[in-house]
Amino acid sequence: MRAALFLALALFAAPAAAQDTARAAEAAADRLAAASEQLAEAQASRDRVAALTETVRAYEAGLASLRDGLRRAAIRERSIAVELEARRDRIAALLAALQSISQTPAPVLMLHPGGALGTARAGLIASEVTPALQAEAQALRADLQEAADLAALQQSAIGTLEEGLAGAQTARSALSKAISDRTDLPRRFTENPVATALLLASTDTLDAFASGLARTIDAELSGSVPDATARKGEIPLPVQGQVLRGFGAADAAGVARPGLVIATAPRGLVSTPVAATLRFRGELLDYGNVAILEPAAGVLVILAGLAEVFGETGEILPEGAAVGLMGGDPPASHEILTETAQGGGAPQSETLYLEVREGDVPVDPATWFATG
Repeated sequence: MRAALFLALALFAAPAAAQDTARAAEAAADRLAAASEQLAEAQASRDRVAALTETVRAYEAGLASLRDGLRRAAIRERSIAVELEARRDRIAALLAALQSISQTPAPVLMLHPGGALGTARAGLIASEVTPALQAEAQALRADLQEAADLAALQQSAIGTLEEGLAGAQTARSALSKAISDRTDLPRRFTENPVATALLLASTDTLDAFASGLARTIDAELSGSVPDATARKGEIPLPVQGQVLRGFGAADAAGVARPGLVIATAPRGLVSTPVAATLRFRGELLDYGNVAILEPAAGVLVILAGLAEVFGETGEILPEGAAVGLMGGDPPASHEILTETAQGGGAPQSETLYLEVREGDVPVDPATWFATG
């Protein structure tokens, strides 16, 4: 009895079984279900481009939330396993004491060889031990149940992940088609394709190309020019991701560029954080697919490294409009489960290069964008 009491008091207190991981995963599943409904409604929307853009964002947010919920579930499950392993010897002793008590008839259990006084003392000890043993047994049962629930949660997420990944891909494809069919955006100018081709052939640096962009305009169609100067320093980044290298920072090869390198998820949506004129789209030097935006007179925002670029040169893109998609292949559901089981987050295997130029001079993008 005394040994059992000591064990009951010495065991680590079991963590609370009620965790928010299941609720977070359920909320993420609800977001994906809502995105699926939104996709169906977007097909018939009058402004299909805007509706599909929001649908892609909804899928990205839902999948990110589900990943986070599964990651936390995996971490919590491993934590419980580690805690139980550390307490294994004490739990075994506790279970042995409980089993011994359960197999002994109550009258015999309360008898003491010291007579009535010893029996009375044994009764007092039992009255103290029993609630403690019961509490520890309940805590152990709760830990084991939580671990089982978390494992079931991760397993049941496979279907939700597969539906979410398929829905996101469908939304991206529909968005690409809707943008290619779009004809309602205002145009600030028409492009001279011959002048653009000559400029591409005659320049070997981004500086030279950006400086010569004015020569590619064939005719001015609108006097309205977007002006984002009032939001300078507060403009959100055009893609969800993490800044890997800042302005002027050198990469592993020692090459320093006057822009930001942003790590993004595969097939991430890139959009205009403010209204801007699309000054150029296409392949440029060694930058890959490039979109050059003009959010204010004389200010150019270069976005390089996209797999797809949307829009037509000269169009005035509204705030939040899709500019393109990053490359790469989204991981399959089983790969996501493997990553989250190891405690990892969403992979950010793609990189977007962002450069800002005022006049002909590159400036720190942090002067325009909220990079924190």
